[in-house]
Amino acid sequence: MKIKVGIVGGAGYTGGEMIRLILNHPFAELAFVQSRSQAGKFLYETHSDLLGETELKFSEEIGSKVDVIFLCLGHGDSKKLLAETPIPSSIKLIDLGNDFRLTDEFVYGLPEINREKIKGASRVANPGCFATTIQLGLLPLARAKKLGDVYSTGITGSTGAGQKLQDTTHFTWRANNISAYKTLTHQHMGEINRTLGTKEGQINFVPWRGDFTRGIFVSSIISSDESLGDLNKLYKDFYKDHPFTHVSNTMIDLKQVVNTNKCLVFLEKEKNKLVVHTALDNLLKGASGQAVQNMNLMFGFAEDAGLRLKSIVF
Repeated sequence: MKIKVGIVGGAGYTGGEMIRLILNHPFAELAFVQSRSQAGKFLYETHSDLLGETELKFSEEIGSKVDVIFLCLGHGDSKKLLAETPIPSSIKLIDLGNDFRLTDEFVYGLPEINREKIKGASRVANPGCFATTIQLGLLPLARAKKLGDVYSTGITGSTGAGQKLQDTTHFTWRANNISAYKTLTHQHMGEINRTLGTKEGQINFVPWRGDFTRGIFVSSIISSDESLGDLNKLYKDFYKDHPFTHVSNTMIDLKQVVNTNKCLVFLEKEKNKLVVHTALDNLLKGASGQAVQNMNLMFGFAEDAGLRLKSIVF
């Protein structure tokens, strides 16, 4: 028996990834994909790689004969949509925007800390991509009350900015270029502080735009007097029962995680300075993949169902 899935806002990057994942999920069937801008078109006319995969067309209306709906909308649009178009309480909702991450209406969808709450939830707010990366790098320290001031830098691919063309997503600007943005003011800091229990200003984060399409790599520096061996044990024990977050014994890189739902973590120390490196695919573990992971938990499927994906490697 398969559950029926609807996707609202299926024309963008996260919507496209959601379509691909659901089409190949063993326990889910794609019932509708809504998009006002693409209504009436075949899915493959917008996402050309889907040619031969499905004959489904984008719809303008939101269907009601489904078990779960993914909201893959721009930030602020989910809240507006739900105010205008009430969704029956029998339909589970997973929102990929930032509208409900700081509210109690939705369960915060980071399985590494909220697995049991997600299992019983009918409304889940998927975490942000940078938020997921930073949180998974710092959670073991935060839960052990060993997290002081943090200095993080992180670089993300162009898909993190969404599909709508902007000055900083033009190929001619992005290629052979790198730049910082939203220094110390990134919009994900609210959810990061709430999850980790950190105070405003305790995590000092500088995000960077990278010359590549997908993936996030974050390095966080924290003062620590503990041995590297003890810290690695703390991290490995914390994540031992989680199928997608893994602590590496050697330096990590983006190609290990791109096109997967994995987050890789690597620790190194120099004197009393601990550096935690984390890497993931911003469109999968940072967005649509994690949303499917949450769906699996909500419906009692294996947590990794439909998510054993191959990295690009080279």
